[in-house]
Amino acid sequence: MANSQTHIAENLARIHEEIRQACRAANRDEADVALMAVSKFHPVEALVEAYGAGQRLFGENRVQEMQQKFPTVGALAGIDLHLIGPLQSNKSAKAAEIFHAIDTVDSLKLAERLSSAAAALGRTLPILIEVKLSHEESKHGLAPEELPALLDAIAPLPNLTLSGLMTVPPWSEDAETARPYFQHLRRLLDESQKTHATMTQLSIGMSNDFHVAIEEGSTCIRIGTAIFGKRVPAAV
Repeated sequence: MANSQTHIAENLARIHEEIRQACRAANRDEADVALMAVSKFHPVEALVEAYGAGQRLFGENRVQEMQQKFPTVGALAGIDLHLIGPLQSNKSAKAAEIFHAIDTVDSLKLAERLSSAAAALGRTLPILIEVKLSHEESKHGLAPEELPALLDAIAPLPNLTLSGLMTVPPWSEDAETARPYFQHLRRLLDESQKTHATMTQLSIGMSNDFHVAIEEGSTCIRIGTAIFGKRVPAAV
């Protein structure tokens, strides 16, 4: 484990340096850009090692996977666990129990269930609205034209906080292809803030395009492989 831990710590240090450089080039404060470690398909030991290297913000794609890891990582001081994959409404209660935030809300039905689950737990749950800006069938999220109505409907729910927006653009080796999608989401966020002041977070940017995302105002970049190495899907 020592070698793995060293690699994870080195990877985190390298990415933080790249974030610093990107922020400097974009005339932004590094403190305004959070690094989320995406731990999908990686063993819980890898999360613990990243935590030991100072990482606190983690993103998981599946409720079931975090359920398995939660007994080990859930009690770690200061850890911040976000769900960044699609959530079925029938899993909303468990998601509200083990995650500190849900970054992929795309319907009023899901929001209502999350609010009820959070109320039962005596907590308020921060959420991001996932917006689908690409035409790829594999992508999830709300159509941009439906965003204002959804925000207005969610805002009165007592146990949710509307925190911002996220999107996943089509993957490309050329980071510039993501820029129009990032710009579109930033415009949507700017418009949303006029009526929903808590909407301050812009979750955009992954390993291949986070430099562009930082230029376009990202407040959270989501990095997996560059921290943990190549993913190995668990046998089904």
